[in-house]
Amino acid sequence: MTIFDEWDAPREPWMLPGACRRGRTRRLLLEVAARTLFPTMLVFSLYLLLVGHYSPGGGFAAGLVAGLAFVLRHIAGGSVGFGMPVPVRPPVVIGSGLAIAVLTALVPLLVGSPALSSAKLAVDIPLLGPVSAQTSLFLDIGVYLLIVGVVVDLLRSLGAGIERDMREAEEWLP
Repeated sequence: MTIFDEWDAPREPWMLPGACRRGRTRRLLLEVAARTLFPTMLVFSLYLLLVGHYSPGGGFAAGLVAGLAFVLRHIAGGSVGFGMPVPVRPPVVIGSGLAIAVLTALVPLLVGSPALSSAKLAVDIPLLGPVSAQTSLFLDIGVYLLIVGVVVDLLRSLGAGIERDMREAEEWLP
């Protein structure tokens, strides 16, 4: 083994949680792009979540953008690069999103309004000034968590099988 055999070996991890893929299955350009685009896509999804609640589908569109960010990260780093410093189980995220959405839909019934009614909330924050939001934002947050949880759960379940097939295929290569 010479120095030229290891020139592209990872010296430090590219993905946030730690370990890198082995040299043969790594795509450096994709890893760099994923590392750059992942936080940008998450911030954009939060923007869609907060701004899109005035129009239909804000939580769903934002959840899809966040889900695509996780798909990009999974493609670039696999399950090795998919871990997080604080592990969150996808069924918990799915259940939390569903609970928030259902509770938001049913709370108006307690005050005598029809289900899924929304109201405008206004708060005066000292440094920011007046901030207003619709109560439908909470429904959008529930849908957002539900979509992100489903996408991450699909990546964990389907991605494990794809990586297993990739490892088996590598064993056959010379």
